[in-house]
Amino acid sequence: MPAVRVLDEDQLEALSSSLSGAVVKPGDVRYDEVRRVHNGLIDKRPEVIVRCRGTADVVSAVAFARASGLEISVRGGGHSVAGQAVNDGGLMIDLAEMKGIHVDPEAATLRAQGGVTWGELNREAALHGFATTGGVVSTTGIAGLTLGGGLGWLNGVYGLAVDNLLSVELVTADAEVVTASEGNHPDLFWALRGGGGNFGVATWFEYRLHPLREVTAGLIVHPFETARDVLRTFRDFSPPDELWVVAGLTHAPDGSGTPVAAFVVCHVGAPEQAERDLRTLTEFGSPLAVDINRIPYPVVNTFFDASFPRGTLNYWKSSFLDELPDTAIDEIVESFAATPSPMSSIGIDYFHGAVCCVDVSATAGPHRMNGYNLGIFGQWTERQTTDQNVEWTRNTYTALEPFRAGRRYVNYLSSDDGDAVRTAYGPNYERLVEIKRQYDADNVFHCNHNIDPEGC
Repeated sequence: MPAVRVLDEDQLEALSSSLSGAVVKPGDVRYDEVRRVHNGLIDKRPEVIVRCRGTADVVSAVAFARASGLEISVRGGGHSVAGQAVNDGGLMIDLAEMKGIHVDPEAATLRAQGGVTWGELNREAALHGFATTGGVVSTTGIAGLTLGGGLGWLNGVYGLAVDNLLSVELVTADAEVVTASEGNHPDLFWALRGGGGNFGVATWFEYRLHPLREVTAGLIVHPFETARDVLRTFRDFSPPDELWVVAGLTHAPDGSGTPVAAFVVCHVGAPEQAERDLRTLTEFGSPLAVDINRIPYPVVNTFFDASFPRGTLNYWKSSFLDELPDTAIDEIVESFAATPSPMSSIGIDYFHGAVCCVDVSATAGPHRMNGYNLGIFGQWTERQTTDQNVEWTRNTYTALEPFRAGRRYVNYLSSDDGDAVRTAYGPNYERLVEIKRQYDADNVFHCNHNIDPEGC
């Protein structure tokens, strides 16, 4: 832990009086709650937290941190499994109270501040009959998910979140405000579409919206004994663009800890088309439960909320697989059978459709190839079992090494995955380094999956 820095109280008071938001310090009644992030494994203590209400507050916070020599971390929704939103002994910029959302129905666009969650954004968009790609857990912040690329249920028809991003207002390392778009700071805009929080503090996002009120979505649960057949059916199934499927090994939600295999589906087409397209999955085997219905789009974004509650301990590993052979399926099933926690899961989604109709170099996020995105989600509640659960996650990841492609989704990287940043950006890494040098040569924003301006 870095040495404790003694901050000038007069300067802190001047900062506090200039803000619309608030300064929170160790010892304040709100401090422990405010410093916590979603992953309960993370326990860091910033020297000062600035709870921003608007862009001007962010500018003041960046300027103060730089003048005081404080490390900066930035929290939007706080869901990053790596816990990089919070630091030890530095200044945390907290955007949680920046909740502004404006929908323009005529232009089919939406602007939202950096503290908005996907549940909040989806609710406002739905009032006007619109949606955009974003997230599978409603409490996830729009900022981190979008800046990392942005997977979601609408990938097949509308691409990633970054494919629907129109502009970003950003506070730079020099405490200046710029708006990046295709026509303004285009290189920066390219980098922000997948390059994470490396280039500044994103205070406003503008998205393209699509007409969408209801989807056909839900869950098909099978006994764990049939897990191999479930995953083979998923592999052999060719979903249309309108259908996104996550195949998973998880545990029954009844608290019994019983392992199960499941399909989670979201179809954006007409009900009769959805019925036809889902038939392969709904007619397979003898499921324990089939719960697929016509529902408002925002509801599908809450399906995994209960499976990832705030405060649980998390350690993840992930990778893309070009193929899913029987030998890989055997390893996945055998590894999951050994999981020590009834909260852990393994999820796989198949990249296809609109997300794969974009050139690899069109955005910083390079994942545009057909293939399988595999997530190994270690999750538990008892700290004394941490070593056991981390070991299971790592062992499962290692067992799948022969099948892993050289690609990883940056938003799934854990705190010890720093050496995977080049892998996550692939052929786009060197261009990201050049843009990092232009906008943050001193690497002020390094509490992230860092793109080092030195190219290291």
